[in-house]
Amino acid sequence: MDNGKVYGPTTEPQSKAPACRCTVTRLSRQRRLLKGAQVLLSFLAFILEEIVESCSLCGGLYFFEFISFSATFLSLLILIVFFTSAYEWVEKDRLKTLDFWVTTVVGVLFFVASIVFAATNDKSSVETVAIVFGFLASIGFLADGIQMFMEKRKAKENKLENTGNTQNTPENQPLNNQS
Repeated sequence: MDNGKVYGPTTEPQSKAPACRCTVTRLSRQRRLLKGAQVLLSFLAFILEEIVESCSLCGGLYFFEFISFSATFLSLLILIVFFTSAYEWVEKDRLKTLDFWVTTVVGVLFFVASIVFAATNDKSSVETVAIVFGFLASIGFLADGIQMFMEKRKAKENKLENTGNTQNTPENQPLNNQS
């Protein structure tokens, strides 16, 4: 009786946990610059709004604070997903759709929050600079949303052009029946 090993070594190599790999190649240079500007401008708007010492009508300030923090957090989170190995764990189409809607909605809300804050501020220099950064950030978000929309539209047009000429495909040719 053989008292050797019951099981042989596996033929599949053992995989180690994936290392956190960072890359910036998943976004074009223009999109990286827009995303970086979104994070930076919304963060600066948030920091400057936090420096405001007093307010008489604080509703606009609080709304601006909420939107500027949310914009910073969401844009940073999306950047982290695009630049790390987390990108490999998510569906690419869903991520692009999520990125488009988050960017566009945040851009619109940031623009509205900047208008509301501009209408209700106490005209201090810190508030004015925060409002300027808020408008600049909203322009960055909206420009990115428009760019994503145009890229998606162009991809759809290219897809329609490629599938539009189907008359000469073998599937559309009559069968060669010789009876």
